[in-house]
Amino acid sequence: MPESNRPRVPAVHDALSLTSSPESALSEKSVLSEGVFACIADIVVPRAYPAETVIVVEGEPCEAAYFIVAGDVEVYRTSLQGRQQVLARLGPGQAFNTVPLFQSNGRNHASVVARTDVTLYALLKCDFPRALRDCPDLALVILQDFADRLAHLTDLVEDLSLHSVRARLARFLLQQADGANITQKWTQDEMAAYLGTVRDMVGRSLRALTDERMIRIDRGRIVLLDQAALQAEAQN
Repeated sequence: MPESNRPRVPAVHDALSLTSSPESALSEKSVLSEGVFACIADIVVPRAYPAETVIVVEGEPCEAAYFIVAGDVEVYRTSLQGRQQVLARLGPGQAFNTVPLFQSNGRNHASVVARTDVTLYALLKCDFPRALRDCPDLALVILQDFADRLAHLTDLVEDLSLHSVRARLARFLLQQADGANITQKWTQDEMAAYLGTVRDMVGRSLRALTDERMIRIDRGRIVLLDQAALQAEAQN
């Protein structure tokens, strides 16, 4: 999401009731098992954020780690020149901002914005030692999250370093497609933030793929015409 469109951080409110049974709100793929959640249920704080709310601001002191119950968030870094790189898009069952809890400076490594309405559990920094003491298995949960995040960022570095913008765009389009159609509308600025480039490069690459009849752009939506060619392009 372009920085100019990102809202100021509003005051957050606690979610009054996520579900009648908090454990039932956990995704089957949640990093928190029911056993771990039962240990920290009286420590975590349920919170709700409307879409487009900035939840975490890069560089500010860490206040909490978060476990997503419902909705999607986007994790991104911003350069001094205002360029953005999306690091991940996360959904139910996943966690974010866990690393600063272990670091002496305790500052957020990235910003996080709600892409949809979001409900989550916040584990406050001041409560983190108690949570680890009461639930040693929580440390294993966070280590697994660290491992998954490291693997993802390693793949991202490889993609940015070793593949052209055109190849990254082809892979992105294939990943976003449902069959031959990309149902979500993406602006060129949004695609640039995901691909680690600028809008002009995305525009030129889209035009090239269109001229070569790999894609068609119909009323702002992208249709994949030749997925085999896109697959080959993505491996280039």
